Amino acid sequence: MSTDLLDRIAQPSDLKALDRRELKKLADQLRGFILDSVSKTGGHLSSNLGTVELTVALHHVYDTPHDRIIWDVGHQSYPHKILTGRKAEMSTLRQFGGISGFPKRSESEFDAFGTAHSSTSISAALGMAVASRNAGISRQHIAVIGDGAMSAGMAFEAMNNAGVTPGINLLVILNDNDMSISPPVGALNRYLARLLSGQFYAAAKNMGRAVLQHVPPVLELARRLEEHAKGMVMPATLFEEMGFNYVGPIDGHDLDALVPTLQNMRALKGPQFLHVVTKKGQGYKLAEADPVLYHGPGKFDLAVGIQKSTTVPKVTFTQVFGQWLCDMADHDPRLNGVTPAMREGSGMVEFERRFPTRYFDVGIAEQHAVTFAAGMACEGQKPVVAIYSTFLQRGYDQLIHDVALQNLDVTFALDRAGLVGADGATHAGNYDIAFLRCIPNMVVATPSDENETRLLLTTCYQHPGPASVRYPRGSGAGVLVQAGLDTVPVGRGIVRRRGAGVAMLVFGTLLPAALQAAESLDLTVVDMRFVKPMDTELVLEMAAAHPLGLVTLEEGCIMGGAGGAVSETLAAHGVVTPILHLGLPDRFIDHGDQNALLAGVGLDAAGIERSVRLRFFGG
Repeated sequence: MSTDLLDRIAQPSDLKALDRRELKKLADQLRGFILDSVSKTGGHLSSNLGTVELTVALHHVYDTPHDRIIWDVGHQSYPHKILTGRKAEMSTLRQFGGISGFPKRSESEFDAFGTAHSSTSISAALGMAVASRNAGISRQHIAVIGDGAMSAGMAFEAMNNAGVTPGINLLVILNDNDMSISPPVGALNRYLARLLSGQFYAAAKNMGRAVLQHVPPVLELARRLEEHAKGMVMPATLFEEMGFNYVGPIDGHDLDALVPTLQNMRALKGPQFLHVVTKKGQGYKLAEADPVLYHGPGKFDLAVGIQKSTTVPKVTFTQVFGQWLCDMADHDPRLNGVTPAMREGSGMVEFERRFPTRYFDVGIAEQHAVTFAAGMACEGQKPVVAIYSTFLQRGYDQLIHDVALQNLDVTFALDRAGLVGADGATHAGNYDIAFLRCIPNMVVATPSDENETRLLLTTCYQHPGPASVRYPRGSGAGVLVQAGLDTVPVGRGIVRRRGAGVAMLVFGTLLPAALQAAESLDLTVVDMRFVKPMDTELVLEMAAAHPLGLVTLEEGCIMGGAGGAVSETLAAHGVVTPILHLGLPDRFIDHGDQNALLAGVGLDAAGIERSVRLRFFGG
């Protein structure tokens, strides 16, 4: 496919000179380029195919980067990246040293705000709008938010605030790609959108209010008639009651509707709300038919689509959890599975199919997910919250006050613990050990392989109180997972290799690398299994038996992590011994190949051996 027009776009201002026919041609070329590029690099596909025309229209109408556009969630920003001077860098997408898969302020002046966790755009755009107002700067502030992200309370908190904030230029665009709350889209809706966004309508409405303000009953009647008239053809009332002027819904793939509507709305003052309907996977039939499969694919052949591999892959930790969840649900009718909009990512598809009345997807609402589970536990149910480590951060207050303080029986299955590879720092689960181990009543388990994951899931589930099990993205060493629902003693580790001089205390799935490093140095290796409660007896035993010192190893932040817990244990018992803490450094680690990132921070076998040799054996 030719990209002659797309190749001429060096920056968004180049779109200003294009007419409507050329804009449509540009959109076609942009969509074709995204398909070709993502099929070669992997990345988010369905959502980006759905935002092509909207992105073209926004950059055609608004003056970016002076006007601020915030993409929420940021995985729909590939068209934006391409039109803002990063087309040539798309071949490096999500690779080490390459461009991010999400908006990133340090990457481009056109990325107004980093958005990889959802539902933050309206808050950020409102803050920018207030700052611009206070500084006397005339600019527009646009938050493009997906319908899934609108399910989070934070989005409505921001709208509630924006609706009573005077003197701001704020446009919220709801990118509705599920068509779950939208009436049919067509010529009538296009006409209404253009009419309701036009200056004549706005002026007439304001004039009517001015004339009728001295006759309150008539004014109220007129207001109600207007709301109900609009409500017959569009879901306007909720947003209008929050102080926004609602426009739409309009077809998000129709530039003849998008461009004039945005042009009209740009001239309006105060909080504006535009509802656009788009289709995930638009323009690629395979992605349209299965947008979930094509949400975040790896490399694939465009001509044939994503094909199932003929080789048998290793079982992933997510799959281990999914199978355990079903098996435990068969065993215990009190089990309920809760996820904040991560059914596929957390491995709960089969659980939903088999136990539909015990499966709860609460939407992108992590705070609610945690307290919802707490409420279940109050009444004798056994909730399991399946959540990414990085997303549990969003429900931290609820974790402390609603679960742990009341010592409620909630089990947290923390997927994506540690580094996550291509998604980068925003999705890495680097901090859960540190932020969980300081909470009273909390059990923190760190399984070392696939079978240990199943064992510790069962152990934590049977523990009568709050407990968490952390495991990484992808597959492990390939350890066979035993059937059954066996448990291990809470807070007890196990020695995996006996050596001399130095003992390495390992928390989690870096155990195979530790064992490999230990061979050449003849180290003792301990699988600690739990950060909390700490196996104090085993730690003291290892310190006494290894005069050169101890090493702690974890795929989590060193500051406040498991190594710190070991040092606290030794100090509490008056034991002084050399100790080396190995883990993730005090900096955010960018995107790239997962194994390469671990090697880059010295957490592969060679790096571990090098650090231990340097500290205890003279280099």
